[in-house]
Amino acid sequence: MSVLIRDTGLHAIGVKTRIPFRYGIATLTEAPYVFVSVDAVVDGHEQRGVAADVLPPKWFTKKPDAPIEDELAEMKAVVRQACAHAVEVAPAPTVFDFWMALYRKQDAWGAEQGMPPLLSGFGASLVERALIDAFCHVSGLALAEALRRNAFGVNLGAIHESLHGAEPVDFLSPPRRRVGARHTVGLADPLTEDVIPPEERLHDGLPQSLQACIDRYGLSYFKIKVPADETQAVERLRQIAHVTQANARRPAFTLDGNEFFHDVGAFRELWTALNADSEVAAFFQQGLLLVEQPLHRDAALTGAVKEALAAWKDRPPLIIDESDGSLDSLPQALACGYNGTSHKNCKGVFRGVANACLLEQRRRAEPNADYLMTGEDLMNVGPVALLQDLAVAAALGVEHVERNGHHYVRGLSAFPRELQNAVLSAHGDLYHEVEADGETFASLAISEGEILLDSVIDAPFGYAMPLDVTAFEPLV
Repeated sequence: MSVLIRDTGLHAIGVKTRIPFRYGIATLTEAPYVFVSVDAVVDGHEQRGVAADVLPPKWFTKKPDAPIEDELAEMKAVVRQACAHAVEVAPAPTVFDFWMALYRKQDAWGAEQGMPPLLSGFGASLVERALIDAFCHVSGLALAEALRRNAFGVNLGAIHESLHGAEPVDFLSPPRRRVGARHTVGLADPLTEDVIPPEERLHDGLPQSLQACIDRYGLSYFKIKVPADETQAVERLRQIAHVTQANARRPAFTLDGNEFFHDVGAFRELWTALNADSEVAAFFQQGLLLVEQPLHRDAALTGAVKEALAAWKDRPPLIIDESDGSLDSLPQALACGYNGTSHKNCKGVFRGVANACLLEQRRRAEPNADYLMTGEDLMNVGPVALLQDLAVAAALGVEHVERNGHHYVRGLSAFPRELQNAVLSAHGDLYHEVEADGETFASLAISEGEILLDSVIDAPFGYAMPLDVTAFEPLV
């Protein structure tokens, strides 16, 4: 087989939030939704593949003083550079080999530019996803089946040495056909209906408060953004505990530390203070699953952290997220004492596959240990990004995934009505129609806290409807 990319395309549409999304140091109110297309040749067959993502300011770099316009320009430059590299890569014998060559080119360029690998790798991940999409269409294989057959030629040992000689099927189970929706509770989100001022109440057909979301969707999984301030954190967690315990069935949750701390000692002080509050401690005991990335990426994988975590015997389970910027980040994290990592498609599909396999290998070797992989979100929305992310999460066996795009964005209302209808037709299990004030739009369907994935898993790579990205404006 031979794989190459002849040309690429970049198109975009603006997406606005219905509710400001405050995460860490950023508050998102609008962002470009970027489509990357590749004209690939797979074993002599020409095929276009597509991937997409929202460009989220402040996540890839966490520079508090950088203007949003500069960060958006930087992300666009990263994607453009990855597309330029893609057409320079020589024909490769497998999709995996092509991706590895592209990743190395992009990584070297990013290092020369002084960029964090998480940012430079974002561009490569979009091209990777578009090439996977093209391959799945040519081969007639859906993503999960292609992984199980290793049709992509994934060389796990090239990413994690301990997996040398193994294939994804040795560690991955058949894909999940449904997944729990872990609802994001942002730092500024209203928790109950009564705290929303009348002038801020939405009448757009979707729930606004945490309480209303639980009632509408039957939620039981949550991701809680935690303030760094001790007093604020205690009060916020008390309030969330009251709402979830009163409205949700057996609530379980993760905490997002948002890289607020620069050493383990500072985070441990907050953790001790939180557990000193009887209500918060009971809430943790009832449903805490793990804490995600409490330490800043610059400090998270140091020798000092390794020593501090080894000395903290009763610490909560910890995973990395923003620190997972390189191929060897997960082994480094495990050596430091972390329990695992997150998967987001923006960090790379094949890297996510290798990480899932490494964690499963560790579980089998150490059945009493707690090795964890979560699915996280960057405000993913359809018609492409969300579906491809869900397809990978299902293939990796992730039990519940953070989903927030359907809450902060009004479904697919930003997209043409014709495309919304096509999504509803092809993905009637995943999307349904919502009506408000005489207007209808396609919105993610969540029932009893779960998202149904049959149409996503059976599609080539996430989405099954026809899609012409040239109908959107070229990226500027």
